[in-house]
Amino acid sequence: MKVFDIIERDHSMRRSLTLLQLNDLHGYIEPHRELVREGGEWTFIELGGLARIATLFDRVRQVTGGAVIALDNGDTFHGTHVAVASRGHALVPMMNALKIDAMTVHWEFAYTPTGVCDLAAKLDYPMLAINCYRKDNGSLLLAPWRIVERGGLRVGIVGIACPIVDKTMPRAFSEGVRFTIGNEELPGTIRHLRDSEGVDLVVVLSHLGFPQDVKLARETDGIDVIVSGHTHNRMHEAIVENGAIIFQSGCHGSFVGRLDLEVEAGRVASHRHELIPIDDSLADDAKVAAMVEDALAPERVQMSEVVGHIDKPLHRYAMAQSSMDDILLRAIAGVGGTDLAFSNGWRYGAPIAPGPVTLNDLWNIIPTNPEVMTVQLTGAEIRTMIEENLERTFSADPFGQMGGYVKRMLGLKLFLKAENPSGRRIDRLFAGSAEVQTDQVYTVAFVTEQGVPGKFGTGRAKTGVSAIDALRRLFAMISITKHEPVQTVFLA
Repeated sequence: MKVFDIIERDHSMRRSLTLLQLNDLHGYIEPHRELVREGGEWTFIELGGLARIATLFDRVRQVTGGAVIALDNGDTFHGTHVAVASRGHALVPMMNALKIDAMTVHWEFAYTPTGVCDLAAKLDYPMLAINCYRKDNGSLLLAPWRIVERGGLRVGIVGIACPIVDKTMPRAFSEGVRFTIGNEELPGTIRHLRDSEGVDLVVVLSHLGFPQDVKLARETDGIDVIVSGHTHNRMHEAIVENGAIIFQSGCHGSFVGRLDLEVEAGRVASHRHELIPIDDSLADDAKVAAMVEDALAPERVQMSEVVGHIDKPLHRYAMAQSSMDDILLRAIAGVGGTDLAFSNGWRYGAPIAPGPVTLNDLWNIIPTNPEVMTVQLTGAEIRTMIEENLERTFSADPFGQMGGYVKRMLGLKLFLKAENPSGRRIDRLFAGSAEVQTDQVYTVAFVTEQGVPGKFGTGRAKTGVSAIDALRRLFAMISITKHEPVQTVFLA
């Protein structure tokens, strides 16, 4: 990893500013094994760690003379055992140590809106969202924007939270709160920041997702930079859309995005972008390293328990199907005693390298540890549920894309046309070797309302077994020595 060299410039008219981005950390506070492309092949290397990120942030601040704004796109305080067990609070001291200037939110709502506000009260920097409203009085749950002055520039930072919380996620996440996309609020906010607050730059801190941010930039004038999150894109180059520079930096703290700006006469005259791997060339910041160890020490022995072995990697880095979710589905179906199973197409969860699998790995697969449930679905309901998921994945309108990857399915074989219009993407659908029948009732196992939304099915039943225990049972019963997908999605 190489930090940008200092370039001598004429500062008589131009001013320099650096933006640093951390997005979709998902609770990964120490280094982990990560899959990267090297020479066209996937390989594992160790990346990430907040102690390394602290070193990088401090180094860039020193090089630039402090003309730095550090931003966090959210999905920060949820995703690992240490994060979920503490409702995010274990991460607060180390995130404060990074001297972040602002963040926006998404999975933080797993702790309910009240939990989000509790976290916000303990941070040294604001959570921002122009699109999250209290239902009882219409007021904003969080501050919409803040102004930061760095490098002689006055910068307006506008937050946009993920808008799907009240549409596709468990109801408790959004109790008493409604979400908009934020595109209707943004133009007026930009006018206010420029006309009334006198900002030099407008930076949008977004958790909409990369396709959504491209559309947002295309339809909204006056944005200088969109710091993007949610879709976990590792962008090695920033793009420019309608004058807005857009960049995103992967997930799990494996990379940090850096954007250097040259600003002249109230506009960005030039920019330079780099995706920086958080590797072992960065020494640990001693203070943050101690905070990380304090947070993890109470659970290290328990989480290091070996529960099984694999000789092929488990990961979620595929749109249609993934080895990590194939294993999760097998565990769910085993507990439910069913041939069919569903789970959500989550993106988070660091890949697991060949070798021993630990209890910590299982918590990274499904940190919410929901109970395995069963439900009866008609063939018509299964088709409708899958069509809704495909629309939320492949919608021609980016603002209609509200899911992660394609819903994960066991025991079903789906032939689809991703390019078809909404409600018409399924070509043929099979349960085992038989085509799914509209009126037939199927018993399926699932986890969370993201797996099978509450509006579908009858006879929901609890199994009394958590997802983590289901995975433990599976690894105790079998040796996963090769990846044999238990269902296949064909893009025809």
